[in-house]
Amino acid sequence: MLKEPFHIAVPTAFFKDESINIQGTIDHIRYLYKQGVKSVLVCGTTGEQHSLNSNEKIEILDRIVAEKELINNMEIIFGVSSIRQKEAEELAKNIRDTNISGILLGYPPYILPTQAEALIYTKTIINHCKKPTILYNNPNRTGFDLSLESIIQLSNMELVVGIKEAGRKERVQLLKKEMKRIDFYYYAGGESELDEKVILGFDRLSSIAGNLYPIEISEWFKKLVSRLEITKQERLRIEDILLKVYQGSPLINIKESINKKGIPIGICRSPIGNQ
Repeated sequence: MLKEPFHIAVPTAFFKDESINIQGTIDHIRYLYKQGVKSVLVCGTTGEQHSLNSNEKIEILDRIVAEKELINNMEIIFGVSSIRQKEAEELAKNIRDTNISGILLGYPPYILPTQAEALIYTKTIINHCKKPTILYNNPNRTGFDLSLESIIQLSNMELVVGIKEAGRKERVQLLKKEMKRIDFYYYAGGESELDEKVILGFDRLSSIAGNLYPIEISEWFKKLVSRLEITKQERLRIEDILLKVYQGSPLINIKESINKKGIPIGICRSPIGNQ
């Protein structure tokens, strides 16, 4: 199962022609590993998941699996989602026999499956993959909102270990009241309103700002979850970090900063970054 309460959602590196730069992606993951980061999420979020086609995702997967130091010492989570279920199934099959630790399972954007269709989609992909699975509910991006009833039903699957809830944060309280499992985790997507989310019951973090400040964000989150006092100096430092990351486009800000470190993370795929 997935043990780490904190992972960093890493951006995908691209060349100037917007083709994938797999080595740049791996270089950034290796940088985080050397900073003490124990878990990363690849191809799972940061707004780039659906810009990657099936072949690109499998290329990235194959290269990461070949990086033995990283795959053997980190908890690496891979994003699985597609507008077409068949493509998500194919990616899941490729992940199955690897050392990838788990998957983040997102839902197709725009096409608006019914709850019943989404349940079949979820169960089919998990059965192909056989990996610990975090459900990813992000209705603001996809238009689809996984219902409380569907989440509870899916939680009966042993491999479903948690949910990354990017919709109505208040739903976590309702889920905790109805959920029979105590070993089910609630992931906050990014640092926005994180103080409030922890109070509501979120107990794990899929971090964005950790790409640039992994130590500071990790320690802040640990203190929030443990209900430890955060000094004024620490709070001001976090406020400064979040302003640098989230003012404007977080993905552009992160990539600009990573490039300045000498890691070739490159550009965003247009229209992100249009000027």
